[in-house]
Amino acid sequence: MPVISITLLPGYSAEAEERLVGRVALAARSVIAAAAAGTTVFVNHAHTYQRDGRVFSKGGPECANASAMVRQFLTLMQERDLKAASALLASDFVMHFPGYTAMHALDELVNWAKGRYKSIAKDYERFDESWGDGVTAVYCSGTLRGVWLDGSSFEGVRFIDRFEIADGKIRRQDVWNDLAETLAHRPA
Repeated sequence: MPVISITLLPGYSAEAEERLVGRVALAARSVIAAAAAGTTVFVNHAHTYQRDGRVFSKGGPECANASAMVRQFLTLMQERDLKAASALLASDFVMHFPGYTAMHALDELVNWAKGRYKSIAKDYERFDESWGDGVTAVYCSGTLRGVWLDGSSFEGVRFIDRFEIADGKIRRQDVWNDLAETLAHRPA
């Protein structure tokens, strides 16, 4: 059973330390066949250390909670607060939706969606993260509900969104859903 010790300098939030120990435990169990109950990760705190001839007494910056950022972005989009949602996007942001070319601005998405439905909302089943060097991918999945252009409602339409977060900003969104399939098989 793995026992993992992490040493941090002062200055990190309790939330960051909780995310760190949780992720390190998951990483260990992705390599070592250990039960969650048998995996121990703890944090030690150092006050000062020297590296490369320099003395350090506080830690570096924290990375954004990527899943929380994606959830905030999606909530702002649902509320149509495009200004606040745009503040979460990188300058080179790109999004891809089924059946449409790449878009780079939220206004493009809103204008494109006007020809598809009156309103839409997401019911989330899960958020999953995958971490790379400097990039976090967030996958969220669940179902869509809303109102078609003719005023009839829909619900239970599957979706998966994939986001890339880097340097504290959302830089990419890819969307997959069954809206077109649902619309094509609607009774007349």
